[in-house]
Amino acid sequence: MLIQLTVSNYAIAERVELQFSKGMTALTGETGAGKSIVLDALGLAMGGRADAGAVRHGAERADINASFDISRIPEARQWLEAHELDDKEDCILRRTIRKDGRSKAFINGQPCPLSQLKELGGLLMDIHSQHQHQSLLRKDTHRKLLDEFAGAEQLADQARTAWKVWNATRQKLAQRRHNADEAEARLQLLRYQVEELDRLALEDGEQEALEQEQAQLSQADAVLHSSHQAALLCTEDDTSAAALVRQALQQLEQLPLEVPALADTLQMLNEAQIQISEAGDNLRRFVDDYEADPARLAEVEERLSAIYQMARKHRITPEELPELHQRLAAELAELDGGEGSLEQLEAELENLRKQFDELAAQLSAKREQAAMELDQRIARELAQLSMPNMQFVTHLSGNTDNEPAPHGMEDIEFLVSANPGQPARPLAKVASGGELSRISLAIQVVVAQTSTTPTLVFDEVDVGIGGGTAEVVGRLLRSLGDNGQVLCVTHLPQVAAQCHQHLFVSKFTEKEATYSRIEALDDQGRISEVARMLGGVDMTEHTIAHAREMFVKGQATHH
Repeated sequence: MLIQLTVSNYAIAERVELQFSKGMTALTGETGAGKSIVLDALGLAMGGRADAGAVRHGAERADINASFDISRIPEARQWLEAHELDDKEDCILRRTIRKDGRSKAFINGQPCPLSQLKELGGLLMDIHSQHQHQSLLRKDTHRKLLDEFAGAEQLADQARTAWKVWNATRQKLAQRRHNADEAEARLQLLRYQVEELDRLALEDGEQEALEQEQAQLSQADAVLHSSHQAALLCTEDDTSAAALVRQALQQLEQLPLEVPALADTLQMLNEAQIQISEAGDNLRRFVDDYEADPARLAEVEERLSAIYQMARKHRITPEELPELHQRLAAELAELDGGEGSLEQLEAELENLRKQFDELAAQLSAKREQAAMELDQRIARELAQLSMPNMQFVTHLSGNTDNEPAPHGMEDIEFLVSANPGQPARPLAKVASGGELSRISLAIQVVVAQTSTTPTLVFDEVDVGIGGGTAEVVGRLLRSLGDNGQVLCVTHLPQVAAQCHQHLFVSKFTEKEATYSRIEALDDQGRISEVARMLGGVDMTEHTIAHAREMFVKGQATHH
């Protein structure tokens, strides 16, 4: 419930601070006084569109604060908790608009995107304006109102989501069928390429190992020759390294006396003789055991040739072949029995259609049941609004092509028949401006009775209504206020006389500047305002007496 509204430097209002209570609150005043300031400010606090012209002339920015008691609005509390913006049982929405047109939004003092302000605002307040008469002529408005009345908004959203998924799959399948020839050609090529790579069966690191082996096998003769020669030079004849070292040792061993300075040299020569002998033995064993394998060399070279040829064919390096093999195999699996196959897409599409049909059938059943009750309730309200012969029909018809649609399996349209015996026709073709205004009010009153939104705002929805019907309008609005909170801008004294709280809007000029003032009226002030609404500027005693009688009757009627 709205408990306070503070407006600073908005339009012609320098500062307005209003307290609200439960029940019906009427806003009245002369044309141009600024009655729309309150409702426009509330609209901005709910996330409505802002422009620089809204800022009071000479001010840097406009500031709007709307405080709500959400202790009895569990949906709003849950929303705030989910977004970590909760602050006990109160909720403050704030909107600032700079003179350059930029604006900021806040929830409980925390900056937030405008979309969040709109989302939360929709849980706190519902604004009905006279401009909705035009939207009442559109079928999408009829569908929205019926779904709200039926409590089927969530089911309608589920059906819409199911349709989107089904439609996206249908388009994907159609595209795949359209490209069937290209897809088949690609499929055949992939099969051939993957089969080739399967036969090649190249493993990671295999090519590098083969190249090393090839290098060794191709130089086998040179390795054997050099190893044999090295063995001869080490130990095989009198000029070998072993023989020469042995001769050097003999010369030193035959010295006539020991020379300590040559002791290390003798040790090194002995060690060299041993190492040379071992090296020669190793070389002989290597030469004896080493086998040149021309057949293995041919095999390795053939394998490498196949690898190089496959790489050239795909215009990549041999090292990239394993990754290519994996990628082409994955694409083949997708086209040939994987997620994207025609058969699987067709099966998926059929399953998605069944899911949509189930949701759409549930939605249709809810709509049909709610349509009958909605028609009956609106008929009762129209009778109270002096339109007893007006027949109201919520017409549900199957989609013209019997295909799924985002909104379900039927079109919804409000039809009316102004006179008995005449067929019901669309609102735009039957209802006059005044009739449309009353029909709109009847619809809004009925829908509001089932609404969970605690605060309802009606902006001059009683335009074109007068006489005894205006008194009925007042009773309808007040009855809504008895169960919650209703704010209405009205020009009808019969409506204003029945409200719980009366706000009077006026404007004045001071130092060549225009200001708007909004004040809560006491009983005497309310009588005076009703008199003004009855008789204009010059109020006679008769007018005042009539206003007092209307006020007393309006308040007494509801006790």
